[in-house]
Amino acid sequence: MLRIKDITTYLESWAPSSLQESYDNSGLLLGEKTDEVNQVLISLDITEEVIDEAIATQSDFIIAHHPFIFKGLKKIGDSHWIDRCIRKAIKNDIAIYAIHTNLDNIHTGVNKKIAEKVGLSKTSILQPKKETLSKLTVFMPVENKDEVLNAMYAAGAGNIGNYDHCSFQIEGTGTFRGNEDSNPTIGNQGEDESVQETRCEVLVPTYRINQVLNAMNEAHPYEEVAHYINPLSNINQEVGAGMIGHLPQPAKTKEFLLSLKKSMNLDIIRHTKIVRDEISKVAICGGSGSFLLKSAIAKSADIFITADFKYHDFFEANEEIIIADIGHYESEVFTKELLQDALTKNFTKFAFRLSKVDTNPIKYL
Repeated sequence: MLRIKDITTYLESWAPSSLQESYDNSGLLLGEKTDEVNQVLISLDITEEVIDEAIATQSDFIIAHHPFIFKGLKKIGDSHWIDRCIRKAIKNDIAIYAIHTNLDNIHTGVNKKIAEKVGLSKTSILQPKKETLSKLTVFMPVENKDEVLNAMYAAGAGNIGNYDHCSFQIEGTGTFRGNEDSNPTIGNQGEDESVQETRCEVLVPTYRINQVLNAMNEAHPYEEVAHYINPLSNINQEVGAGMIGHLPQPAKTKEFLLSLKKSMNLDIIRHTKIVRDEISKVAICGGSGSFLLKSAIAKSADIFITADFKYHDFFEANEEIIIADIGHYESEVFTKELLQDALTKNFTKFAFRLSKVDTNPIKYL
């Protein structure tokens, strides 16, 4: 029997809710975590048509990229589409979960999927976030060092870019004396004890600190584990907005744009003046990405693929880069496949249905 919390716990281990932007409203929007799940429908948006599809397919849990509740609701009637969605979902006992900017902000999320569709390699976060890392320092007996560190690594500690199991270690002497309520692993109550210990320092994503501490305490032989945590202002290369990468080989600009239309299934591309004969380095951002234009230029991208550019913002390309606005829906619709693939790999005996509803509110003649 699968419950909502089983699915959401997995999703939040992959794209932690703490990584969503302050304006966002990701998470379980309707339903109870303990509710049983029989059929899951994956959609980009929540609309009345999607809820009707859930009813028709007997799906009792919808996982969407975009939340449909952003602001506080003072009343729920039937005059607005959000009201009607809420009422229909509740009446039909359908739970709804959104995984939005937290999925945008991880390196294996929305932008990685777009990079795969475009054919990019050597990808990295376009605008990495600061202040999402902590340094954990722990002291342990020399002979227990590997056991404790491996447990911490498995829980998410010690990763730096393309390297894992990263730590800094110093050996020294640790001293302690247990009181009458203690149960020391080494030595006796009321007696001073000296032990050869290793001081280990590792980087930990702040959102994983509790998991790492639990693993550390479980593996550590001491009754009381000496450790401390320091928040860092370092840039975290694994978390942030957008992505940048390289084509396997340079492509003529017009040929690249035509291939982009095909790979992303586009009806139209709005773009600025073609100021590059060839495209090699590509910046991307699913959804509204105009805020990343300066980062794309600073990292010498030839083209920036995103959506929702306003008229005057196109001028900011300043003939330093090509802006390709492919549409919000079009840039993120493959997020459905991303979610389905991830969930299917983790829940191998459960089927996850992709919504067939075209939720794009923008139409073209």
